[in-house]
Amino acid sequence: MTTTATKPGGRARAAIAARTLRTDRWWLAPLITFVGLSAWVTYATVRVFMHKWFYVEEFHYLTPFYSPCLTERCGDAALFGTPLPNFFLLPEAALTLPFLLLFRLTCYYYRKAYYRSFWLSPPACAVPDGHKRYSGETRFPLIFQNAHRYAFYAAVIISLINTWDAALAQTTGLGLGNVILWVNVIMLWAYTLSCHSCRHIAGGRLKHFSQHPVRYRFWTFVSKLNTRHMQLAWITLGTLALTDFYIMGLAAEWYSDLRIIN
Repeated sequence: MTTTATKPGGRARAAIAARTLRTDRWWLAPLITFVGLSAWVTYATVRVFMHKWFYVEEFHYLTPFYSPCLTERCGDAALFGTPLPNFFLLPEAALTLPFLLLFRLTCYYYRKAYYRSFWLSPPACAVPDGHKRYSGETRFPLIFQNAHRYAFYAAVIISLINTWDAALAQTTGLGLGNVILWVNVIMLWAYTLSCHSCRHIAGGRLKHFSQHPVRYRFWTFVSKLNTRHMQLAWITLGTLALTDFYIMGLAAEWYSDLRIIN
């Protein structure tokens, strides 16, 4: 049974007691996102604080979770020195992980994903917000979402380091580990370059594309990648976990690397 309620201005509208009139499984997408992100964060957190099984010296395989490796535990993996102490709460890549976390947290897609799945703000279209008040991203801590454009520059530097790691591992020959490292690097670059900030940097301020043909072509390339930003966000979570797990297994001697050359 439907009653009526009066809106400001005197017009009547239906007073519906139901939270939403949607009859589809609108809750499934945020639930899957919640489970997927929670599983990945749990795995990554455990791995960065294990302090072992991150480097295969024979093939120069270094997991991206520990790159660049900067503590004395790193051994031969410390290509940039060891300025960090061996403290159990300090990850080996403590100087870069915060920037990677900031880049992902402030990413436009991830913001949508965890706003809907963790904060229920809102959980889906035509479903009321789970919070009584909404202030957008104008207050602490969400105001720091504006730092995304700066985190992008740090992500580019870290992607260059990951590329160097893959190139260094390539000097020992070719194995399955090399293939996994390169696939991960390529996907990371695709995700990083598909970022909305990168698209704006490439051509967001240009008034006449005809006067900047090189930047226009790069902007066009980034724009095409940008349409796949959501998929690339999830793909890179998968390639990061796969790369880390494969190198962990090699370092722990659970299995051997499948060598193609050497």
